[in-house]
Amino acid sequence: MDRQANLQAVAALDEPTRRRLYEYVVAAAAAVSRDDAATALALPRNTAAFHLDKLAAEGLLTVVHARRTGRTGPGAGRPAKLYRRSDTEIAVSLPERQYAVAGHLLAGAITDAESTGDSPRAALERQAHTYGKSLTGDSILEVLAGQGFEPHPEGESIALSNCPFRALAKAHGSLVCAMTLHLVRGVLAGRPDSGLRAELEPTPNHCCVRLQHSGVSDH
Repeated sequence: MDRQANLQAVAALDEPTRRRLYEYVVAAAAAVSRDDAATALALPRNTAAFHLDKLAAEGLLTVVHARRTGRTGPGAGRPAKLYRRSDTEIAVSLPERQYAVAGHLLAGAITDAESTGDSPRAALERQAHTYGKSLTGDSILEVLAGQGFEPHPEGESIALSNCPFRALAKAHGSLVCAMTLHLVRGVLAGRPDSGLRAELEPTPNHCCVRLQHSGVSDH
């Protein structure tokens, strides 16, 4: 799910009845029916059905169909519509953070280092570059925005207003900033005609990486 879809899904739980239904389904040992939910929460069946379907539409619940009687064949009746918690992970952070990406890169780096004999740091930089190069979008700014960097032009350069790995960078600055630099360089490598280069330029309340137009001096 993209960020907008995640926001919509979380916002759906702001409605008290819908949130109670979601919590009921999550706590249930098995998938539940509309009648189950309506009875458990003392709701009209149509109200329970409306909110359960809304939760399913937002990706919070999954709909399954099953015959609860165990009967099959003619006369067994139609399968019941049941709801269970979705396997889709939904997370929203403000400002946007990408700790799952960092975890993926770090785990990949350890595996890489074990198989190649390289240092974990070199493996992490390689993993980050490969990941950045794999990202797609209509423009570099769109790709970086999609990763939570909040890019915006500043004079002859492009500043990244947000660090998606802020807590990690505060604790392990050198390692995480190098990872970020190689991730951004990977994004640029996927678009070699961009005329941009990425450099480390730590600035308070910004990402440690800044984009410069090629041929423009840093000073």
